[in-house]
Amino acid sequence: MIEPQFIHLRVHSAYSLLEGAMKMPALTKRVADMGFPAVAVTDTATMFGAKAFSKMAPQNGVKPILGTQMYLRNPDADDVLKSKGRIIEPDKIILLIQNQTGYMNIIKLMNKSYLGGLTGTAEKPQITVNDLKTYNEGLIVLTAGADGQIGRLILENRLSEAEELLLDLQKTFGNRLYMEISRIGLEKEAKTEPKFLELAYKHNIPLVATNEALFFDSEMYEAHDALVCIAAGEYVANENRFHYSPEQRLKTADEMVKLFADLPEAVANTVQIAKRCNFLLEFVAPLLPIFECPEGKTQNEYIREQAYLGLKQRMEAKVYFEGMTDEQKKEIDERYYARLEYELSVIEKMGFAGYFLIVSDFIRWSKGHGVPVGPGRGSGAGSIVAWSLYITELDPLKLDLLFERFLNPERINMPDFDVDFCQENRYKTIEYVQNKYGIDHVAQIITYGKLQSKAVIRDVARVLQMPYSQADRISKMIPPPVQGKQPSLQEALDQVPELEEMRKNDPQINKLFEIAMKLEGLYRNTGMHAAGVVIGDRPLDLLVPLYKDPRADMPVTQYDMKYIEETGLIKFDFLGLKTLTTIKKAVDLIKLNHGVELDLDRIPLDDKATYELLQRGDTAGVFQFESAGMKDVHKQIKPDRFEDLIAIVSLYRPGPMDNIPSYIRRKHGEEEITYLHPKLEPILKNTYGIMIYQEQVMKIAQELAGYTLGGADKLRKAMGKKIKEEMVKHRVIFTDGAVANGIEKDTATAIFDQMEKFASYGFNKSHAAAYSLISYQTAYLKTHYPVEFMSATMTMDIINTDKLQFFKEECNKMGIKVLQPDINNSSYEFSVKDNQILYALAAVKGVGEANMKALVAEREAHGKFKDISDFIHRMDIKQINRKQLEQLVKAGAFDSLDKNRGKLFENIDNIIQHINSSCELKTSSQASLFGMEEISSQVKLKDAPDWPELEKLKLEAEAIGFYLSAHPLDSYREGMEKLGVQNCSTVFRGVQVGDKIRAKLAGCVSSFKKRISQKGNQFAFLGLSDNSGGFEGLLFSETLSRSEDIINSGLPLLVNVTIEKENEEASPRVMINSVETLDKAIADISSGIIVNINNIAAVKPIHEILRHDQNGPNKVYIKPENNNWDIRIGLSGGYAFADNTIIGRIKAVPGVASVKEI
Repeated sequence: MIEPQFIHLRVHSAYSLLEGAMKMPALTKRVADMGFPAVAVTDTATMFGAKAFSKMAPQNGVKPILGTQMYLRNPDADDVLKSKGRIIEPDKIILLIQNQTGYMNIIKLMNKSYLGGLTGTAEKPQITVNDLKTYNEGLIVLTAGADGQIGRLILENRLSEAEELLLDLQKTFGNRLYMEISRIGLEKEAKTEPKFLELAYKHNIPLVATNEALFFDSEMYEAHDALVCIAAGEYVANENRFHYSPEQRLKTADEMVKLFADLPEAVANTVQIAKRCNFLLEFVAPLLPIFECPEGKTQNEYIREQAYLGLKQRMEAKVYFEGMTDEQKKEIDERYYARLEYELSVIEKMGFAGYFLIVSDFIRWSKGHGVPVGPGRGSGAGSIVAWSLYITELDPLKLDLLFERFLNPERINMPDFDVDFCQENRYKTIEYVQNKYGIDHVAQIITYGKLQSKAVIRDVARVLQMPYSQADRISKMIPPPVQGKQPSLQEALDQVPELEEMRKNDPQINKLFEIAMKLEGLYRNTGMHAAGVVIGDRPLDLLVPLYKDPRADMPVTQYDMKYIEETGLIKFDFLGLKTLTTIKKAVDLIKLNHGVELDLDRIPLDDKATYELLQRGDTAGVFQFESAGMKDVHKQIKPDRFEDLIAIVSLYRPGPMDNIPSYIRRKHGEEEITYLHPKLEPILKNTYGIMIYQEQVMKIAQELAGYTLGGADKLRKAMGKKIKEEMVKHRVIFTDGAVANGIEKDTATAIFDQMEKFASYGFNKSHAAAYSLISYQTAYLKTHYPVEFMSATMTMDIINTDKLQFFKEECNKMGIKVLQPDINNSSYEFSVKDNQILYALAAVKGVGEANMKALVAEREAHGKFKDISDFIHRMDIKQINRKQLEQLVKAGAFDSLDKNRGKLFENIDNIIQHINSSCELKTSSQASLFGMEEISSQVKLKDAPDWPELEKLKLEAEAIGFYLSAHPLDSYREGMEKLGVQNCSTVFRGVQVGDKIRAKLAGCVSSFKKRISQKGNQFAFLGLSDNSGGFEGLLFSETLSRSEDIINSGLPLLVNVTIEKENEEASPRVMINSVETLDKAIADISSGIIVNINNIAAVKPIHEILRHDQNGPNKVYIKPENNNWDIRIGLSGGYAFADNTIIGRIKAVPGVASVKEI
């Protein structure tokens, strides 16, 4: 074998976030193609890529040298005189791992840098020279050249300190210390190299040549430069920023030999270092955390004890029924306890008793401490041991769920319980686990965010200083994700011809794509896995390197989900499910309002009223069943048993969805139920002869072909993943087994073909059943406690005004009144009073949850606010500001203190000033001199007129996000009826696939977005809302040119539309054919108006509006508000209403309560 000439020892992969531009698979392949037998990856301050590198490099015939570039603390940072309060940048140092001891020391150093408390939130993670002295064994050190601490001291002309540090490191590392020399063309290299050589020769320290590589080749330099700008928030055009050298590419061995021809020993030492480093991260068998059992019992003894006790409790609560004889109980006990015994034997044999006990323990703790837990998730619901230990809430025997789908004795895999927790309280369970097993034994799992197609276009466009609107438009042209996978930029260009045309015709856009396509897929940032938590059997710094964002509460493992279990750590999934929080809030409201302690685990699963709600498709807010398609499926299937819900969850997906029509017909007796063989009937009877679940495939293999359930699970997996080689084997096994059981070969083949087809998309029944139970629980709550359920549902979307508007409209349909926010009655969340929903204070836009919590806490502590003065004297200026007051006034939250919103709004500065003065007085010595008189004195507000009704509603909608207390169209009701206007909710609810409906709709403008097509024609999207909901329609250029002024008038509009629906999942397409103001349309058909006034001052402005519009057929009546008399004053003559804004202008007059057409 030819001795290599040079080995790269300072290479950054993409795991050097926004710094390295080489993805690990491509890097290891490129190194192999260049003929390097080994390479060191030294990513900045992390070991993120160590596992991937250890796996991929050997696959390409390359020896991996693991290492890292760490930050070494500059001692000046701890010297007040030298630092002068500034953050001092740390230096760099390169550490390479020789062996297992070196890896363990890297872990210790890494954890020191992130968890040692040495750095503040603005500082880089760093270690000290003393840390290196403590954890040096098994590590080779490179001094990092001009970027190292020795290099910096030389550049600062602190030569004696540089030499002192070098000797200190030599004392610690001995012959494992190398003086690093690099020649990438930087001025500081030329300034430091002579001194490096002098010191190295003087103290007999070997030299090593490096070329810090960040990208593959010179063609990548421009893209890498853009990447650096993305990281720094800089622009490419800015010459006064930091630039990497174009020489920081992955050079060939020949280039490096030539570059260091005068220092051949520095090149040769790279090979010697590579030979000295012999460590590879390998797979570690699972290391289960230690679960300590009481009274010295073994884990197997304790799980048996708990499982038998739990099953006894479950049988009494869930299985036995009133009037059951002892004989019946004995018969059913045999089935349940036999299954329990079988599962326990498998769990004990596989050594997983501790795992079950750990999961059971934190779930039981959660349930006992106010943290709602889901009924189960995934295949774990198929275990009777899990049910007995209260891990799951479903009886697996009653639902035909299979244990082997979860834990297969013939396929040794760790069990994996995914557990759903209440989103708001999940942290409590994690804290419990930390306290039980030790904070240093528990961490969450890292994730790496990528520069995906849409994001990389926006990022690159920004650093190229392209207009935001242009970048936004290009980004939005990229197709949306398909099944969670974002299309690549190349796929986007292939799929969107317009995008490819723009790239070809515009050099700037072409440059954008050229750079973005090179950066696409690189890592951008770190995050935390939504659910994954690892628990170690020992402190984690004995197993994996950790990372901690200074803003985070918990550390995370540096290896992600793909590799973490290869380190021996056991992953537990603590998922946060919003619906469980919704359920908890609803249950709390039920207890508060009805005094009922509702236990949803004990509600009947055959409640007729609940199924009637589902059959009507009234599923808004019901978990999993909210979409339009799901509503239609419920209306057609008309579920009347829990099995139907499981089937709906499993069928409503691409592929099995094709079986829904047949399921419906068979359920309702409109299609014959057939079976390829009589033995299939017991297995498929519950689903009307249709294969839906993976468990059914497994049972068929067992019952018809003699498979064990473990073997059947292997068949299910092979079918699901379409593993051809396995399928060929199983076809023979299945057919031979079926024939041996008396089934004809042709029939057996036909059954296998059918299984193969269904298994490719068959659903896990255990998961479907568990989630169907949550769906049923939410449907039950909506049926029996609708007000509390809708209130809780709205709280969970408290900052999503679109969802709140949707739920408010749903409340209207349900006959539930949603009252406007009120500082004297509303909570910061949505709440219930007198069977009505009180709008949440924190749902008002721009007020902030914390401030509203403080307001409510003050009210609950000291009583309701008596008036504005009382509010002023009791509020803390830190908890309320001008903007918040404005929004609360506009939303009507002060109406219970003063209904004149216009007056309060005009006095906001005055109110804020008095709150400030009151706070100062309360905290000053003056308070004791003047007592409480001044603090409780009346605050005089200047008079101002109230807002006209339309203005009031408009401002309320601004603060709430939609019209709440009333809608501007309410006063047009009679006129709209005459015009034949329908509300949009009714119209859109009736639209079916293939329909082309013409309708007349009215609404207030909620959005108006003009666009220009590729052909240069204008078009627009117009959003309108009425009191039942909203919609958005498309106007083409001709209609737009005729209607733009009308749309911008600010008046309610009448539109004629055409509505089409192309497929089940698509929203209806709305074309707007004509637009006019609703006032004009009503005036054209009305014979007059009645103007209701509540202030005599309104008469004069009304007269001014009307005096220019006489000589017409329409009558006008003035009706003063009077509780005792019905008075109408008819104005003489008639009016033409020639100006189509007249009615709207009259409505806007202060003192006009309403205008009614006659």
